[in-house]
Amino acid sequence: MAIIIDEKTTVIVQGGTGKQGALHTELMKKYGTKIVGVIKPGFSGSMNGIPIYSSVEEAQSHGKVDATIIFVPPAAVKDAFAEAIFSGVKVAVVITENVPIHDAIIMRRISKEYGSILIGPNTIGIISPGKSKIGVMPSELYKPGVVGIVSRSGTLTHEVASIISESGLGISTAIDIGGDMVVGTDFVELVKMFNEDTETKAIVVIGEIGGSKEQELATYIASNKIKKPIITYIAGIKAPPGKRMGHAGAIISGGATTAEAKLKILSSSGAIVARYIDEIPSLIDKGISQF
Repeated sequence: MAIIIDEKTTVIVQGGTGKQGALHTELMKKYGTKIVGVIKPGFSGSMNGIPIYSSVEEAQSHGKVDATIIFVPPAAVKDAFAEAIFSGVKVAVVITENVPIHDAIIMRRISKEYGSILIGPNTIGIISPGKSKIGVMPSELYKPGVVGIVSRSGTLTHEVASIISESGLGISTAIDIGGDMVVGTDFVELVKMFNEDTETKAIVVIGEIGGSKEQELATYIASNKIKKPIITYIAGIKAPPGKRMGHAGAIISGGATTAEAKLKILSSSGAIVARYIDEIPSLIDKGISQF
């Protein structure tokens, strides 16, 4: 198995005729993702054998659409997302960065009201290796296996996935929740999914300085019966207070948002803490043997 997407997931691309959208549409298609349409308002036809539809509703009329990936400019993201969800799409991956915070808040609220899954904004996406990818990640770094990855950093997702894949453990599904201050799906929601997935044997959570997502996860771990080992890594141990580290959400705003503070609370909750990325595979092996 995997979580959220698999080889049966049908996908449309909103903004798929632009330079980046077209490039990654073709790469996803080559990977095996079931791309069933590209959305370009006011247009019809095809792009490299993929139908172009004027609206998400039109695409839905030609066959069920499970997921969308959005490449449109920041100001247009909210409307593109809403169009997809209101048309019955259940998974939306928003690659675009610099989405206005107010728009992201509205999108998150819509996703919860409609029972959909919003990944992002400002994400590299999601991949279930060997089955499907809805994102912009280099798929050769992600080998099929038994480890679920949830991350706040696209670059670190690549690095950790590569190390885990090279170790022979491989990945069941990897998800970058996005680096913005407001994102659609958080660590707790995804850890819950991995905890119930029969294919996933261990869960790796990659956090960062800033925000409270890791603290919320620690509270969840401490108060719930977790069936699988959770290995955590927090980037930014050396980051000075008040300095943003790449993402809008990665800025230390108080004592509890430092990397050391997050590592401490996660460790006390029962998570396995990795201080260095290259020790993650051995900690996974150790964790699996203890469960």
